Amino acid sequence: MFPVLSGADVERVRRFGEPHRGEDGSFLIRAGMKSRGLFLLTKGHVSVTQRDGLGRSVPYHEYDPGEFLAEAGTLFGGSALVDAQCVGPVEGILVVPDQLRALIIAEADLGERIMRALILRRVSLIQAGASGATIIGAAGSASVLRLQNFLQRNGQPHHVVTASEDPVAAQLLVQYGAAAAEAVAVTPNGTVLLDPSETQLATALGMIDDRVCDGIFDVLIVGAGPAGLSTAVYAASEGLHVAVLDCRAFGGQAGASARIENYLGFPTGISGQALAGRAFIQAQKFGAKVIIPAEVVRLDCSKAESEGLFAIHLADGRRLRSRSLVCASGARYRRPALGRIEEFEGHGVWYWASGLEAKMCAGCEVVLVGGGNSAGQAAVFLSAHAAKVHMMIRGPGLAASMSRYLIDRIEAAPNIQLWTHTELVELEGQLPSGLSRVKWRQGGRDGEVHERELRNVFLFVGADPETRWLEGCGVAVDKHGFVLTGTDAVTGPDGKVVAGRVPNPFETSVRGAFAVGDVRAGSVKRVGGAIGDGAAAVALIHQHLASLDTKVAA
Repeated sequence: MFPVLSGADVERVRRFGEPHRGEDGSFLIRAGMKSRGLFLLTKGHVSVTQRDGLGRSVPYHEYDPGEFLAEAGTLFGGSALVDAQCVGPVEGILVVPDQLRALIIAEADLGERIMRALILRRVSLIQAGASGATIIGAAGSASVLRLQNFLQRNGQPHHVVTASEDPVAAQLLVQYGAAAAEAVAVTPNGTVLLDPSETQLATALGMIDDRVCDGIFDVLIVGAGPAGLSTAVYAASEGLHVAVLDCRAFGGQAGASARIENYLGFPTGISGQALAGRAFIQAQKFGAKVIIPAEVVRLDCSKAESEGLFAIHLADGRRLRSRSLVCASGARYRRPALGRIEEFEGHGVWYWASGLEAKMCAGCEVVLVGGGNSAGQAAVFLSAHAAKVHMMIRGPGLAASMSRYLIDRIEAAPNIQLWTHTELVELEGQLPSGLSRVKWRQGGRDGEVHERELRNVFLFVGADPETRWLEGCGVAVDKHGFVLTGTDAVTGPDGKVVAGRVPNPFETSVRGAFAVGDVRAGSVKRVGGAIGDGAAAVALIHQHLASLDTKVAA
């Protein structure tokens, strides 16, 4: 995590940086400020501490000559997570983010050592919980969990403090007039936010960079799940100017998976968060701009044919332009037709099962609805924490929709009870405390109704394509809303291909707009398939961009 570079390595780094000096007591980095890049120390000493918004500092590392200051966020100029103070006069080499990425790619062996250190440092900062945002609220608060989940899914260091544990935290809640169910977020630079939205918190933490909205990209990717990140990695590594957007977090639905065990090359399995996190860093390593959170509300295709340009409009008023567009927006969680379900979302009703939710379920009984692989992974994961998992499906068994290895594990788990031919019928409880009782029926309309005092229900009942932002742009979709590509995109109601241009296999009915992953009609709805879609689409994107260049030249 803290390699010491040799003299030869220092000279290799020097080609990509500029000399930089610091006076005794001055700060090279301040938590909450934009990172200037990697600093390789050649003379003197630097003391680094982690600091939160409540003013608490924890020693992190003492740097000596030959060591460098940086972590994964430095790759894209993200906000610093630590304070770095000079101990006596120091000298070194400053490598700005663009040049740092160039160094990592050009100097492969040295770049590998640097990348490994950057990733390990980010992981250690997350695990230490002494950097980044401080989230304050009542224990079990839905608002606290919402913000904590957002930061965790995006790999942002943070820690949670409850009013009962800390008098300073309790005082802040009173000072800012926080209600019982509300949370207060404090950033490292001291900014205090009362029950912020994810976007407000991200802005305060410096996660959102407005500068990336300038200029015209080669590829604009909507969705940072496996398909979107795969497209970004392959496109950026081949020299294209790439931006990736997502409204919540990288990884998509796969990022919330506790363990993926049938993905090629990981015989012991890997969590969705870990797999997505590696792809997220990899895309940035090659120069892709990742913008999260960024909610796309409209696609403007009016200049796609005439000028070869697309424009994306975001909910906050920003606009991005690109020469090609990739729809990788996946799907949104499907809600069962059940009264009060929206009321309890975040207050006992969940559409994913991460470590945060598992802790709340420790020693308790929970309900899990769904029979696909995601449901199976979640059931097995939760069974290690909950006293009992009531797993409910409408059909007669799991064989038709779940991988055999998951079925075997569910059958072997003594605290998972499978309820077939079963559906939820009622949720009870009061806010802000949340869900308190669940009723379900087994055996159809006239079947027996069961009820339990339960505080958590996990829903894995499928998803609907997230394609509302495409409406009005001429992108053809099937009757379920999934995006049509290739010949399917231009096939008329009579089953014949409409005369004219036939799109490439991943191209939509709009020239230069592509679709990959779960949002694409006919996709296999697997992580491996989504990644393959992204890789294959990049070759077709190159063809499209080449045709635009030929048209301009002519």
